[in-house]
Amino acid sequence: MKNKVLTTRIMAMMMVAAMTMSAAPAVYAAERADSETIKEDNQPTEETADASEEEDASEGETRTEYPLTITTYDYDGNEIETIYEKAPEKVIAVYQGSIETMLALGLENRLVATAGLDNEVPDDLKEAFSKTNYLDEFTPSLETVTMLEPDMILSWSSLFSDKNLGNVTNWIDKGCNTYYNSNTRPGGERTLENEYTDILNLGKIFDVQDKAEAIVDDIKAVIDNTLEATKDVEEKPTVMVLEPLGEDITNYGASSLGGDMVTKLGATLANPDASTVGKEDIIAANPDVIFVVYMPYAGDDPQSVLESQMAVIQDDEALQSLDAVKNGRVYPIMLSEMYASATRTQDGVETFAKGLYPDVAID
Repeated sequence: MKNKVLTTRIMAMMMVAAMTMSAAPAVYAAERADSETIKEDNQPTEETADASEEEDASEGETRTEYPLTITTYDYDGNEIETIYEKAPEKVIAVYQGSIETMLALGLENRLVATAGLDNEVPDDLKEAFSKTNYLDEFTPSLETVTMLEPDMILSWSSLFSDKNLGNVTNWIDKGCNTYYNSNTRPGGERTLENEYTDILNLGKIFDVQDKAEAIVDDIKAVIDNTLEATKDVEEKPTVMVLEPLGEDITNYGASSLGGDMVTKLGATLANPDASTVGKEDIIAANPDVIFVVYMPYAGDDPQSVLESQMAVIQDDEALQSLDAVKNGRVYPIMLSEMYASATRTQDGVETFAKGLYPDVAID
């Protein structure tokens, strides 16, 4: 599956010009918001500000023993091993999940620069984010990154090219380790387990293992509680997770993270194999529940994007016979909650669980 966060805006804007009456594209801003606007939108308020200082591990907490060997991947998806003699101190984090994971682990003081926010960070992370050096470049150039002299770069696989952040092997040879979200690995499987592994690996790298384990445990608890609460539900729902992109509709099947979330929650994918579907495929599958993927970018009005995406399914005359449409079981889910979702993984699992089992009380 391609890394759509890099391409969705371009595709959507092109489709606006070429749209027909049969597909209503999302309402995107003409340009991505600039860095100053993004920084302003992510400032903490008095209600959300907190003392998010990095803390040393307390007695009794799991400690990392260095040197530490971590498995990650190169630009082509090949496994490589990186060695950490100590916790990195000058990290560049690019993209939403990379930034938010570092902040959630209390590592804002380890960040020499951040870049690539598509959405506001959660309110409880804004105080920490305000302490970071957010770059003017949404995607930092190799020249910019080199000048910052990082000892670690955290991002997505698609950016570790010579045209962007630079080659993984070259950085490692220079003494700068790299790590990218495993669910962006070219040709790799997209699974919940990968998200867990990434968070836990970062906990090991920075010697904050207990914090990382707590994040992962909270995600797993949502799944466990959902399965326990629905153990007596005889007929689990069939599901499709769809992202309208102009004339095309992406189907998140068994090989996607969204699909893995749905099946881990006990539901069944109505069309597990297709990567794209047409209306006739959706009608043939006739799922009990449809989740519509939307993705507002910095500068977009999130509600407008959500409503536009939902309308593609809900308002199409050809789809009115669907059980999900007739029964009001078409729900929105944000792309960042179910694609390389990092610390937003819990949000995604909760969104799916509520839509799958609206009449079940889940702790």
